[in-house]
Amino acid sequence: MTKENKLQIIPLGGLGEIGKNMTIIRYNNQILIIDVGMAFPDDDMPGIDVVIPDMTYIMENKDLVLGVLITHGHEDHIGALPYLLRNLDVPVYGTRLALGIIQTKLNEAKLSNVRTVEIAPRDSVKLGVFKVEFINVSHSIPGAVGLAIHTPLGTVVHTGDFKLDHTPASGEMLDVHKFAELGDRGVLCLLSDSTNVERTGFTPSEKFVGQNIDEAFSSAEGRIIFASFASNVNRLQQAILAAHKYNRKVAVVGRSMVNVVDIASDLGYLDIPEDTLVEVDEIVNLPVEEVCILTTGSQGEPMSALTRMAQHDHRQISISPGDTVIISASPIPGNEKAVARNIDMLFKLGAKVIYEHISGMHVSGHASQEELKLMISMVKPRYFLPVHGEYRMLMKHADLAGELGIPKENTFIAEIGNVIEFTRHGARIADKVTSGRVLIDGLGIGDVGNIVLRDRKQLSQDGILIIVLTLNGANGSILSGPDIVTRGFVYVRESEPMLDEVKENTRRIMARCQQNGIREWASLKNQIRDGVGKQLYDKTKRRPMIIPIIQEVKGL
Repeated sequence: MTKENKLQIIPLGGLGEIGKNMTIIRYNNQILIIDVGMAFPDDDMPGIDVVIPDMTYIMENKDLVLGVLITHGHEDHIGALPYLLRNLDVPVYGTRLALGIIQTKLNEAKLSNVRTVEIAPRDSVKLGVFKVEFINVSHSIPGAVGLAIHTPLGTVVHTGDFKLDHTPASGEMLDVHKFAELGDRGVLCLLSDSTNVERTGFTPSEKFVGQNIDEAFSSAEGRIIFASFASNVNRLQQAILAAHKYNRKVAVVGRSMVNVVDIASDLGYLDIPEDTLVEVDEIVNLPVEEVCILTTGSQGEPMSALTRMAQHDHRQISISPGDTVIISASPIPGNEKAVARNIDMLFKLGAKVIYEHISGMHVSGHASQEELKLMISMVKPRYFLPVHGEYRMLMKHADLAGELGIPKENTFIAEIGNVIEFTRHGARIADKVTSGRVLIDGLGIGDVGNIVLRDRKQLSQDGILIIVLTLNGANGSILSGPDIVTRGFVYVRESEPMLDEVKENTRRIMARCQQNGIREWASLKNQIRDGVGKQLYDKTKRRPMIIPIIQEVKGL
């Protein structure tokens, strides 16, 4: 009996969440990967640097992977690539700027043998049974593309991140003709960006921001400190041109910002007038009205340049009264508190901060409702899969598709790990594969899990109390101690009576264990942990982490 051909779409990230976008397209035993992104850690992930998709499914099927397709160079689409390519030798396809940013990441990760293939809009490549066409889209970074993946069972269209911008800063418009042509030919399934589905109307043009940047630069009297996403090349271009127009020199601060400016200018994506760029050390010798600083930190990242300036902790730049700080970005969900905290500190230092949505210093790179409707109407898919958004966004996008005539049974509100399976008989959510998040902490990849996070939260909330004992190995009696060490629980000098009570309670617990013949260390530690824990909760209503340390002296 002939095995039935199957086309599968398997999202490994970017559904039910913002960031770490990653999607698998599989036909029988051939696999394509679309994007390999990262996400910022949530507030409940203390100490975590970044979050990446769980790639177990890919590693289990690594021999079937034909290549990685990159839609554009933002971190939520390329940030996890080095972690994938350490264990997978496949070509990476992307536009010139995306590959330039990726190459820097690969160099930092000491990955020197990765094959990269530069593509341009309207190019097509053949990978196994797949034919992939790259389609120009407007976004907040040049070189963004959507994908048309032609398979034996039909065409899958993936929009990537997009908006309809009639006057884009980089001159790259959404290729409506190509999307409409695909729709006329017939599209099996559309995967469409849901990030801005809650916004009505159309997303404003990037040129609108350029006008407001120009106005702010014209009226600023002191230094201008301009914070944006490092990868928002179009926004950086407008800031650089405004600085040049008003006779300001531009210094670039922040490692990622320096990298992107270098790459984008080398590749011709940034037009920097001659003698405009200066080193950070040089700005101290310039009049304040002739200085513009491009910096990272628009999301309140703890180690970013703007955050360190706000905390008066930057090695080279201090905020002074009269400085104008322009935050040209909207907070990513989850970063609102950090951004607000930075803004407060900048105001306290005497800066004028332009950050409000109404200031017009930022427009989204994502399509609002009318543009999303236009995309669905052009592509006319048989099946619809909203992607790139939290669950409510996916639901709202599905409702839009329903208004445009996509049957409810042909729309899939999927979760990461779901296998959306297509055959010549129809489509369904058929299975679920291993998926989730992998936490990166320093050099550790996935070694911090829920238990470690729980311990970190407990330490951050109630602190730690360590009880040190030395026992006689012959009879289990206490030779020395108990000694108490505590951090983040109570101030020792003001809590000596309570800690003395803890010592006395520990002696009673040990005497009871000795009387009952309990000698195993694990049991002794549990008895101390339970007894002292109850005592401290009754006294303080806090639950510090209690760690008994028992040493034994033999031969006495």
